[in-house]
Amino acid sequence: MNIDLTGKGTLVTGGARGIGKCIANACADHGADIGIVDVDEEGGHETVAEIRSRGRSAVYYPCDVTAPDEVKKVVIGVQKDLGGLHILVNNAGITRDTLLLRMRDEEWSQVLDVNLKGAFHFTRAASKYLMKVDDGRIINIASVVGITGNAGQANYAASKGGLISFTKAVAKELAPRGVTVNAIAPGFIETKMTAGLDEKAKELLLKAIPIGRYGKPEEVANGVVFLASELASYVTGHVLVISGGMAM
Repeated sequence: MNIDLTGKGTLVTGGARGIGKCIANACADHGADIGIVDVDEEGGHETVAEIRSRGRSAVYYPCDVTAPDEVKKVVIGVQKDLGGLHILVNNAGITRDTLLLRMRDEEWSQVLDVNLKGAFHFTRAASKYLMKVDDGRIINIASVVGITGNAGQANYAASKGGLISFTKAVAKELAPRGVTVNAIAPGFIETKMTAGLDEKAKELLLKAIPIGRYGKPEEVANGVVFLASELASYVTGHVLVISGGMAM
């Protein structure tokens, strides 16, 4: 079966760069029309231009995911601009890494507000629309750190672990209304962050990955496309770990 997302209004938070940008482009390649949510205006418009060059509709929405009123306006805008909302990808996330004893209150709150509360705001606002279509999809981008933990990332691990539990709770609520809710837990993926690590740090990270390499953003995006498609119509409340074996 070919994956066909033609005409599916798809909203990707944090879609201006990195994994989110790759997800948006991958969904567009399979026919979806894309809404990009990000605080990065320049990156957002660049991603929209790329998607439009593929012949798909795309709109950029500047939005602070921690602001519920802004989130509501975006979701309403998607209904008008893309002709409906079928797929929500909660990808927006930040890090404020430091050891627990040095972590400031604002470093804890900022990460939880963006990574977890942001997903809550968009899921709450989008759910009533997703329940009106036959095959609504919510895909939350968590992290392998939300499963394994990681020193220096207590705030990030808490936010991603919370997102996994949130996924399962919402999956149970929305399953009777035909909406599937799943999460993806990426491991270490080739991004600007991993590219900037020193050689010793890279060597230590690679030792923790049984496959022996970093993942590619496209490999995470492929997981999203699968979960968004008809192929995953009987999958809900699941956490798809894309980590090269880190979380075995």
